[in-house]
Amino acid sequence: MAILRAVLLDAMLAYLFYNTWIAAILLVPVVIFYLHQWREDFCRKKEQEFRGQFQNGMQILSSALKAGYSVENAIKETEKDLRPLYPGDSRIRREFNRMIHELNMNLTAEQVLKDMARRIRQEDVDNFVTVFATAKRTGGDSISILKDTVRMIGDKIEVEREIQTLLASKKLEFNVMCIIPLGMVLYMRMAFPEFLSVLYGGIPGVILMSVCLGVYAFAWRMGTKMIQIEV
Repeated sequence: MAILRAVLLDAMLAYLFYNTWIAAILLVPVVIFYLHQWREDFCRKKEQEFRGQFQNGMQILSSALKAGYSVENAIKETEKDLRPLYPGDSRIRREFNRMIHELNMNLTAEQVLKDMARRIRQEDVDNFVTVFATAKRTGGDSISILKDTVRMIGDKIEVEREIQTLLASKKLEFNVMCIIPLGMVLYMRMAFPEFLSVLYGGIPGVILMSVCLGVYAFAWRMGTKMIQIEV
């Protein structure tokens, strides 16, 4: 679907700004950039989804430790409690299944968690594993430390969710504002084709439309940066 949308965008820009399919070939970098941007947005969405899953998993793990389970058994109990919450192909379930498999191969809990952190490479996971490993080595109150760590991670995730909620209407406005210029050009082309005919076919028209396309792309890029807020 992303490739289809990219191809349609390329064809629409070639039609609206240059009125020739040759421009669609020259605008192939637009397709590549769109797919790159889509991949970033998709990965960001999946990471936000996983952070919520990870928060729930760590809360369950903390509760299991508080109930007196060892770390190894707490991981296994957490996987059981996650089954009703997430499907088997969810990332958090796959990670816990892999950790259990590694525990069955006689790896320590610290090694298993560090291996998970290396695979995931997220700040929240790294912080949790670092705190866990430090608490285990120093012999501190690991349950209280883990509980505080989970609470801080949860607070951060809640702040992110509140920001995304506040930005939802702005993102909708931004998407509408991106469509309006293209819609206006399309309307003018369909309703008054002779009015825009001077912009197509000549060198001055190509230069002017290229400048307009460049300004539009720059404004779109700045808008996407403004509505992306990282916590």
